[in-house]
Amino acid sequence: MRSKMTLNMTEGRPLALLSVFALPLLIGNLFQQAYNLADSMIVGRLLGADALAAVGATGSISFLFFSIFNGISGGCGIVTAQLFGAREDLKVRRAITNSAYLTLASSLVTAVISFLMVPTVLSWMGTPREILPDAITYMRMTTVSVPLIAIYNYASSMQRALGDSRTPLYFLVLACLINVVLDLLFVGSFGLGVFGAALATMLSQLLAGVGSLWYAFRRNPYFRVTRNSLAFDRDITKSAIRLGLPLALQWSLIAVSTTALQSVVNSFGATAMAAYTATNRLEQLVQQPFGSMGMALSTYAGQNKGAGETERIQRGLRDGLLATVAVACVMTLVMQLFGESLVGMFVREADVIALGGRALRITSLFYAFLGVIYAVRGVLNGVGDAFFSFVNGAVEIVGRVGLPFLLLRFTAAGVWSIWITAGVTWVLAGTSCALRYFSWKRKQSSTGKAGKKHYKEIALASQH
Repeated sequence: MRSKMTLNMTEGRPLALLSVFALPLLIGNLFQQAYNLADSMIVGRLLGADALAAVGATGSISFLFFSIFNGISGGCGIVTAQLFGAREDLKVRRAITNSAYLTLASSLVTAVISFLMVPTVLSWMGTPREILPDAITYMRMTTVSVPLIAIYNYASSMQRALGDSRTPLYFLVLACLINVVLDLLFVGSFGLGVFGAALATMLSQLLAGVGSLWYAFRRNPYFRVTRNSLAFDRDITKSAIRLGLPLALQWSLIAVSTTALQSVVNSFGATAMAAYTATNRLEQLVQQPFGSMGMALSTYAGQNKGAGETERIQRGLRDGLLATVAVACVMTLVMQLFGESLVGMFVREADVIALGGRALRITSLFYAFLGVIYAVRGVLNGVGDAFFSFVNGAVEIVGRVGLPFLLLRFTAAGVWSIWITAGVTWVLAGTSCALRYFSWKRKQSSTGKAGKKHYKEIALASQH
C-alpha cells in the first residue's frame, strides 16, 4: 500500500532520508517563528503594550495545558510509525482511526479543564491586574480552540509517522498566512481587540486542520476509512496512552521548569528581563534545526523499530548527531562573533545589548549538548522508551529550579546564573539522554539477532 504520500525510512542511506524528511520540518518551524514575531508586532502596534503583555502572559500556561493532548498525539504518532515500519498495513489504518478517537477525547478534556482554570491560574502567576481581563479573554478563547488545533496536530502527526513531512508544511504555511490576514482584519479593521487575535488563530487552525485532513483522505490510501479500520483496537489505544502520557508529563515538567527560571530572571529587573527575552528569541531560532532533526529521528527510529532494524537506528543516530553537532559549531561561532549585533535587532539600550551579547557567548558554548538532547530524545521516543520521557523532564526541572539556588547562594555568578543555568541544564539533560541511549543499546545487543518477524510481533511494545 506504499504510495507517493509515504516515505519508507527502513531502506536507504540514513543521512539522506533524515535530511529529506527534516528539511520541510525546518522550513515550517522557521516560518512559524517568523509568524509568531509578525503576530506579536500586529497586536503590539495596533493594540498597545498592555494587550501584547496580556497575550504574552498566557504563553507558558498555554504550553502547560496543551501538554496533555500533545503528548497523546505524540504517542499515537510513535505507534503508527512502528506499525508502518513493520508493514502491518491494516493496523496502520486502525492506528490512524484510533488515534483520532484519542486525540478528540484528550483535546476535549484539555479544553474543559483549562477553560475552567484560566482565571485561577493566571492569578496564581501574578498577572498584573490591569492586563488580567484581556489575558483571561485571550486564554479562554485559546482553550475553546483546543479541539480545532488538535485536528491539525492529529493530521500532521499521522502524516509524519508515515514519512510525509511535506504536506503538514504546506498547510502550516497556509495557516500562518491566513492568521496574519485575519489578525489585520479582526484587530485592525473590526477593532475586536485580543478577542479578535484569538479568533484569527482559531479560524486559521480550523482551516489548516480540515484542509490537511481532506488532502490526506484524498491522496493517502492509509487514511481511507473502511469498516474494519474503524474498529476500536484496545492494544493500539493502550500503547498510544502508555507512550503518550510520559511525553505529556515530560513537556509539563519542562513548562514548569522554564516558568521557575523566568521568576529568577524577573528578580534581576527590567534590563535582565529584556536581555533574557532577546536571547530566548534568538535561541528559539537556533533550536529549530535541532528540533527538526529530532522529529525526523523519532519517525526514523519508530519505523525501523517496527521493522526490527536496530543497527539502522544506531547508524541513523550517528548521522543525526554529526549533523546537529556541525550546526551547533556554526551557531556557536556566530554567537561568539555577532552576539551583540543580534541582540541589537530587538532592543536599542546599550546595557541590554552588552548583557545579552555576553549571555549568548556563555550559552553558545553548550549548543552541542542541546543538539545531543534533541537527537537522542528523538530516537528514544521513536523506539518507545516511555520511562525516559519522565526522566528527561525531571532532569530539566531539577536543573532549572536547583541550579539558580546553588549559584546564587554559593557563588558570585549574580545575573549570569540565569544563562549558566541554561547551559549546565543542557549538559545534564544531554548526559542523561546519552546514558539512557547506551543502556537501551546494551539491551538490544543482549537480545541477539532475533529477526524481523520477532520485532513485528512486538511492534506495539514499549522499550523500557
